[in-house]
Amino acid sequence: MTTGTALTAGLALTAAPGTPAVAVSPGRTSGDLQPPVRLVLPPPSGPHALGTVAVHLIDHSRRDPWVARPARELMVQLWYPARAVGGPPRAPWMTGQAAKVFQQTGYLLPQYATLPDTHARVGAVADTRGGRRPVILYSHGHGQHRNSSTALVEELASHGYVVVTVDHTYDAGQVEFPGGRVEKYAMPPFTAEDDDPVILKAVDARVTDTRFVLEELSRRVRGRRYPLPHGLGDILDLSRTAMFGHSLGGATAASAMAAGAPIAAGANLDGSLFGPVVTKGLRKPFLLMSEDADNKPSWPEIWPRLRGWRRHLRLTGTRHFSYTDYETFMPQVAERLGATDEQLAEFIGPLDGTRGIDVQRRFLLAYFDLHLRHRPAPVLEGPSPRYPEVRFIGGAG
Repeated sequence: MTTGTALTAGLALTAAPGTPAVAVSPGRTSGDLQPPVRLVLPPPSGPHALGTVAVHLIDHSRRDPWVARPARELMVQLWYPARAVGGPPRAPWMTGQAAKVFQQTGYLLPQYATLPDTHARVGAVADTRGGRRPVILYSHGHGQHRNSSTALVEELASHGYVVVTVDHTYDAGQVEFPGGRVEKYAMPPFTAEDDDPVILKAVDARVTDTRFVLEELSRRVRGRRYPLPHGLGDILDLSRTAMFGHSLGGATAASAMAAGAPIAAGANLDGSLFGPVVTKGLRKPFLLMSEDADNKPSWPEIWPRLRGWRRHLRLTGTRHFSYTDYETFMPQVAERLGATDEQLAEFIGPLDGTRGIDVQRRFLLAYFDLHLRHRPAPVLEGPSPRYPEVRFIGGAG
């Protein structure tokens, strides 16, 4: 669930759950008072301006699986094509109170890094000129959060998708609810074994979260009692829904599809698989994208049981967290942390971070265009000299 090698001796940073612990030497000298680095996200390449809105959902039909609460509370965030007008402010990468908790641990402490704004405007009016648009769900890795792969999410939304990112409360590192209340990570300890009961419980909880989010979105699209804001109800096409996720989020996508959730296609960004889906397999399209390593026994086990369209792509020069925004953030803050190029490569791999994000964006977009819009995707047909970093494992069958 976690990866990474300790950087050389210096200030030890206590990592949040799901974040590999490292030791770094901030600045160049012990007395250095450099200002924090203001992080930026890479601009999306699509033609659409972006809007975003966070929505608080409460599932009264079940108790929370991790803490003593009578209902399951979730925060989801919708990213969507918006009218190209100014006015609303750009949304922060993470909301204020959650950011304070997030920056208490890990690499991006406030004295080293200022968290970025996104390219989406808060509450911008949805662009209805393109009619209803396909919906893609995103599920974060264990201990991470709904903003973990914003560079990928914004890219998809800029090309006309509505992307719904889900915080799995108490499995996420921190979740901010309306009024500034923050709920922190609360899962019990677990092992890395495939049959660990805590992991299996987490996957089940996430699958139920996914079902509930889709059901609630459908209710709000159809009904008038709790409509989605800013015209969003007029652009969601829930008959064309897909899902992707990083790490345990990728496992969630596979398990939700196996459990019968109405998801037409799924993508797993470097996540081990757990539970019945490994032996049951899938009949719908499924994409596996991995770090530059052969370290997930569940992948060759499920491969012959993927009976629909399938690909396993290995991105040379990457690591587990290359599929998150650390791929773009860590090169920006490395000097401030005193990390060498070699140490940085131990964390996100030797592949240039900008190139890594570009390749991930290109292949994910092609995949969802193929299966949600039925557009040709030659980049997925086999190896290409344009993308020599991408290896097709197991062929293109």
